[in-house]
Amino acid sequence: MISRSYTNLLDLASGNFPVMGREPRRRLPRVMTVPGNVSEFDDDQAYSVSSDNPSSVSSDRMIIVANRLPLKAERRNGSWSFTWDQDALYLQLKDGLPEDMEVLYVGSLSVDVESYEQDDVAQILLDKFKCVPTFLPPDLQSKFYDGFCKRQLWPLFHYMLPFTADHGTRFDRSLWEAYVATNKLFFQKVIEVINPDDDYVWIHDYHLMVLPTFLRRRFNRIRMGFFLHSPFPSSEIYRSLPVREEILKALLNSDLIGFHTFDYARHFLTCCSRMLGLEYQSKRGYIGLEYYGRTVGIKIMPVGINMGRIQSVMRYSEEEGKVMELRKRYEGKTVLLGIDDMDIFKGINLKLLAMEQMLNQHSNWRGRAVLVQIVNPARGKGIDIDEIRGEIEGSCKRINESFGKPGYQPIVYIDTPVSVNEIIAYYHIAECVVVTAVRDGMNLTPYEYIVCRQGLLGSESDFNGPKKSMLVASEFIGCSPSLSGAIRVNPWNVEATGEALNEALSMRDPEKQLRHEKHFRYVSTHDVAFWSRSFLQDLERICVDHFKKRCWGMGISFGFRVVALDPNFRKLSIPCIVSDYKRAKSRAILLDYDGTLMPQNSINKAPSQEVLKFLNELCEDKKNSIFIVSGRGRESLGNWFSPCENIGIAAEHGYFLKWPGNKEWETCGQSCDFGWMQIVEPVMKQYTEATDGSSIEIKDSALVWQYRDADSGFGSLQAKEMLEHLESVLANEPVAVKSGHYIVEVKPQGVSKGSVAEKIFSSMDDKGKPVDFVLCIGDDRSDEDMFEAIGNAMSKRLLCDNALVFACTVGQKPSKAKYYLDDTMEVTSILESLAEASEASNFSMRELDEAL
Repeated sequence: MISRSYTNLLDLASGNFPVMGREPRRRLPRVMTVPGNVSEFDDDQAYSVSSDNPSSVSSDRMIIVANRLPLKAERRNGSWSFTWDQDALYLQLKDGLPEDMEVLYVGSLSVDVESYEQDDVAQILLDKFKCVPTFLPPDLQSKFYDGFCKRQLWPLFHYMLPFTADHGTRFDRSLWEAYVATNKLFFQKVIEVINPDDDYVWIHDYHLMVLPTFLRRRFNRIRMGFFLHSPFPSSEIYRSLPVREEILKALLNSDLIGFHTFDYARHFLTCCSRMLGLEYQSKRGYIGLEYYGRTVGIKIMPVGINMGRIQSVMRYSEEEGKVMELRKRYEGKTVLLGIDDMDIFKGINLKLLAMEQMLNQHSNWRGRAVLVQIVNPARGKGIDIDEIRGEIEGSCKRINESFGKPGYQPIVYIDTPVSVNEIIAYYHIAECVVVTAVRDGMNLTPYEYIVCRQGLLGSESDFNGPKKSMLVASEFIGCSPSLSGAIRVNPWNVEATGEALNEALSMRDPEKQLRHEKHFRYVSTHDVAFWSRSFLQDLERICVDHFKKRCWGMGISFGFRVVALDPNFRKLSIPCIVSDYKRAKSRAILLDYDGTLMPQNSINKAPSQEVLKFLNELCEDKKNSIFIVSGRGRESLGNWFSPCENIGIAAEHGYFLKWPGNKEWETCGQSCDFGWMQIVEPVMKQYTEATDGSSIEIKDSALVWQYRDADSGFGSLQAKEMLEHLESVLANEPVAVKSGHYIVEVKPQGVSKGSVAEKIFSSMDDKGKPVDFVLCIGDDRSDEDMFEAIGNAMSKRLLCDNALVFACTVGQKPSKAKYYLDDTMEVTSILESLAEASEASNFSMRELDEAL
C-alpha cells in the first residue's frame, strides 16, 4: 500500500493517489452496500471491495458520470432554481434504458455555487433529480477544463500538435495533475452512492478518461462502460502525448469502450497494439481486447438524436410562426445552412471560401443562393478563438462586398444566441445543410436537419409534409459514414467543396427525395434510445462472467489493472508442494527455459550457477527425472547444462531428446527429410528483406521468422501474409506452420512439448516407475501443450491414479495450468526448496544405511 503521507499533487499525477483534504460536509442519505464509511476509504488500497452485504437495490441501476449534469441552473431572488436540460444527451439516453432501471447522474454544474451553499444544493439535486454534483474549486476547474481538456486533449484528439508555442499549448505537467485530481473528485462522488455489486457505471467523454482506474482500483468487479464522444486520433498523433500509456491503461480498466466510428476504434486498437503490445480479436461480430484475463469490449455505435424532442420543438416552432416568418424573409432565395460552434476545427471559414468559390464559378446562383451561418458560443477557452472569429468576419465582409447588392447578401452571419425553436425553423427552410468541420467527433446537425425536413409525423400541413433534403458533409465528421446519400467533401479542397454546393443545389428533386428517404430511415431507427439500449446490452454481455472469476488488483499508479482468472487458478505454495514432493516415489519435473529458468529480457542467456546447483542436487535424487523442455537448439542447451550429467533435455520443442545420463541425442520427429527448408528459407528471406527489424533463426529441425524488433503493425501484417504464403506452398509437406508471439515457425508435424511430455511419462511407466508426482513449469503458448498433455496422460493412465500434478505457468495470466508463479525468481525458490528436501531425504537415507 502507498503511504498516506503522499499529499503532493505531483505524487497524484504520477499515480500515487493520495486522499485529498476537503472540508467536512453532510453525507448524502444514501444506503451503502460497501462495508464501512466513505470517509474511511483509502483508494490507495489495491484490494477489491466487493460487497458481501445484501444489496439495498432490488434491480440494476445505472450511474451516468459526465463532466456536466443534464441540468439548467438559475439564481432567482437569492436562491437556486434547477430544471432538466431537455436537450442534454445524457438525459435523453434514459429513453433506451429499461423503465424499471433507476438512473443517477454524477457531474458538475455549469454555474459556481458558493461553498456554504453546496451541501443544501447537493441535497436538493439528489432528492429532486437524483443528481450528485461535483463541486470543483475555480482554480482547479480552470486548469482541468480550460487547461488540460480544451488546450491539450481537445486539440490533440483533433489532430493538432503544438509544434510551436504560438501554435497550440505545450504539455504542462501541472495541468495533467489538475486533470487527475478532478477525476478523483468525481470518483469520490461515485463511491458515495454506488452499490458495486448491483450498479452499472457509464462514464462519458475525454474529460474523465482516468476515472476508470480509480473505480476499478476500489471495486474490482464493478460493471463499467466508457464512451468517447470526440475523435480518437491515429497512433502517430496520439503517441506524442507524454501521458499516452497512462490514459490507455486507465481506459482499459473499463469493461466496454465505445466509439462513434470504426476509424476511431481502429486508432485506439492500434495504439493499444503499438504501445502496450495488445492485440484484439473479433468473435461473432464483437471486438475484444484480452487484458490480464479480462475481455475489454470495443463498441462501435454512432449516437443518434431524440426524435420525440425534435418533434415537440417542431410543433412549438410551427405554433409560434417562426417557419412562416423565415419563409417570408428569404422568399425567392435558396438557403444553405451552417450551424457550428465557434471552434478552430469546425471549418467555418473553409465553408465561406467554398461559398465564394461557387458564386465565382456559377454566376447563376448570384442573387439567389444565401448561406446562413449560425455560430454558437465557444465551449470554454479554446485555442485561437479570437483569431478564428476575426478571420470569419473578414471573409463574410469580403464576400458580401463582392457579391452583395441591395436586398441581397450571400452570407448571413449570426453570432448571437439563437433559440432552439428558431434553429428548427431554419432547418425547415434550408435547401441544403453544409458541414465542413476538419475534424469532429459526431455532429448531429445533419440528423436534426433530416428529421425537420421530414416534417411533423401525422401532419398534413403544406410545409410539414415529407420533403427533399440535401447534405454536403465533411468526410472527417463522425456522422459521415452513416449518411451514404450525402455529398462527402474534403473541406480543405475549397474548389471541390464549392462544386459540391452547386451539385447539391442543382440536383433534380426526385434524386433529392430518394436521398432524403434513405437518410430518414436510418436516422429514425438509430436514435439516441437505440444507441443507449445497444450499449447497455453489450455492457451486460461483456460483464456476465464478472462473478465467475477470481479478481485481484495489481500494480501502482496508472499501471494498476485487475487480473481475472479461473477460481481454481492459484499461486503455487512452497510448503504444499514440498510436502507432496517428500511423499512421492517417482517424480517427473519438466522445466521450460526462456522465461522460466531465465528471464526473457536477460542479455546473458546462459543459466546461472545457482540454477545449475539446484538442478544438480535434484538430479542426484534417484526418485527424480528432471527434463529441460525448450524451443532452443540442442547445441546451446547441451553446452549450458553439461555440468548436470543426469539431466534430460528436450530441444527444439522435443524434436531432439537426450535422456538423463545419456550423451546421445535421439530424434523424435516422424521424418528426417528436411527438403522443405529449401522452400521455406527463400520465402522467409523475401519477407525479411521487406520487413525492417525482422530476422530468421535457423534450427536443425525448424525455421523461425521473428519480427519482435519490427514495426508491430507492419510486422503483424507481414506475419499474416507469410503464414498464408507458407501454408499454400507447404500444403503437401509433412510440416506445421504456426504463428506465435512475434514469430512464424515452420517445424515437422507432430513435434510439440506436449508430445515429448507424453513420451517421458510413457517411458517411465514402461520401466516400472510410473509417475506419482509431476511438476511442470512454463511461461508461453508452447508450454500450454505440456499442461494439456498432463491431463491427457492421466486419462491414458500413463500416470499413477493418485498422481500429484502441479502444472504451473509463470505470470498471472489465463492458462491451462492450475497454478502460477510470479516470475523466474520464484521458480528458482521452488527449485531450491525441493533441492533442500531431496538433500534432507538423502541424508536420512545415508544415516539409515549406516545404522544398518
